[in-house]
Amino acid sequence: MGYWRLNDGQGTIADDQSSNGNNGTLMGGIQWQNSTSCFGSTSQSLTYVPDDNFENYLESNGMGDGIALNDSVFTTSINTVTYLDVNNLSISDLTGIGDFSALTILLCADNQITSLDVSNNTALTALRCVFNQLTSLDVSGATALTELHCHDNQLTSLDVSNNTALTILSCSINQLTSLDVSTNTALTFLGCEHNSLPILNVSGATALTELYCYNNQLTSLDVRNGNNTNFINFNSTSNPNLFCIDVDNPTYSTTNWTNIDAWASFSSNCSVSAIDDMTEIKKLLKIIDVLGRDTKGANYKPLFYIYDDGTVKKKMIIE
Repeated sequence: MGYWRLNDGQGTIADDQSSNGNNGTLMGGIQWQNSTSCFGSTSQSLTYVPDDNFENYLESNGMGDGIALNDSVFTTSINTVTYLDVNNLSISDLTGIGDFSALTILLCADNQITSLDVSNNTALTALRCVFNQLTSLDVSGATALTELHCHDNQLTSLDVSNNTALTILSCSINQLTSLDVSTNTALTFLGCEHNSLPILNVSGATALTELYCYNNQLTSLDVRNGNNTNFINFNSTSNPNLFCIDVDNPTYSTTNWTNIDAWASFSSNCSVSAIDDMTEIKKLLKIIDVLGRDTKGANYKPLFYIYDDGTVKKKMIIE
């Protein structure tokens, strides 16, 4: 007596759904039945992998079920994998990734993926899914995530509220209209440039030292995280409607953060500054040049006007 691994059947018909095509008729009155013991062990559970390029990679690297293009791999072949690099494989669907339960690093850049759900990958610490066509990204269950690189996609929204361990978030060159990092207190790097953000508040990101938010539609930017003096890089240029930036210390930021638009200035409270601008009740304390030296003003040179409410305005006199 022998056994052949067939996928399906009914009655006297056995159906091999793999590319082998070993279909046939059962003889001698034998009826099809599913067996869990013909090979001396119970049937292995399967993970559905509909993308042929993804499945081919898994089969070729010892993570399949031995049957090419049957849209399945053995779950036991993938649930202990900790590192997966499927960059640049023309993959359009990563369905099945959720069963990589031990996965800590996933690299899937330069593909054609439109939707990615890693909410079941609770061990994941690093995800790089850049240069795809993502319109949906679910990282809600990936609570161990420390690095998320999802730039150069088509995302209109991104929820990282559950990812409190994040230290690096790179989500530039998408179509984001909002971004909430209020719970991301461990975040040190935020790159959200080239989006459509009208408001950005990073005051809750108390460890932040690098912020790139240029080329957005910002009208409000709050960087009062209590850590401004430790910033390495700050760039808010190319935001045509951003006139006031909330910071810890306007004098410090004016001296050290030069990558802002010419029409923008720093304040410790932009809402008060806006009122003062309308009522003209604030008092000018002094004028300094780019080297921090007191001056009475000079033509064609950038000067900084420091007021008693903490606001600092950059001006250039042209006569």
